[in-house]
Amino acid sequence: MNELCRVALDVQRECEKHLWKFCFIGGLAVQHWGEPRFTRDVDLTLLTGFGNEEAYIDPFLEVFAPRIEGCRDFALQNRVLLLKSCEGIGIDIALGALPFEEHAVNRSQLIEVEPGAVLRLCSAEDLVVMKAFADRLQDQLDVQRILTRQGASNLDWDYITSHLAPLCQLKNAPEILTRLSNLKKSLTENGQ
Repeated sequence: MNELCRVALDVQRECEKHLWKFCFIGGLAVQHWGEPRFTRDVDLTLLTGFGNEEAYIDPFLEVFAPRIEGCRDFALQNRVLLLKSCEGIGIDIALGALPFEEHAVNRSQLIEVEPGAVLRLCSAEDLVVMKAFADRLQDQLDVQRILTRQGASNLDWDYITSHLAPLCQLKNAPEILTRLSNLKKSLTENGQ
């Protein structure tokens, strides 16, 4: 089993021990739903809600080392807990509270990503929403690879659009929806 999966399993065990709701996102999910690519860290969404984030942050800080100075305060301000494993692998925990994040966690599935490594991954549709919304070049490539591998016409586009549209409106970035629609159309026309 590779080192990244071992760290992800450690993180998952910590979440399960506390009966927390969570799912893995980012590179680990892309490797399953899209095309395998190199990833250096473990990313997950942990449902914390608003107002009691310390109850989630502090137990993680007892198990994993902080990756930055003032890690706890940074997490409370920015809603991302930046940790690292004893091997030095980065662990990015998004402190989820939005309705979309709750949907993503509730729709997640246990998937064997490699022999002996069963992880709770977000769905392909939720990953498309997250990656399209993030809208960096790597995220755009990941979206294309997910749509290609899963088959653009096989995804639940009503779900994707209904969750991505309000996020794009908040970000004032309607071009994200246009770009995704054009990509879907192009892939669908090419039989993907």
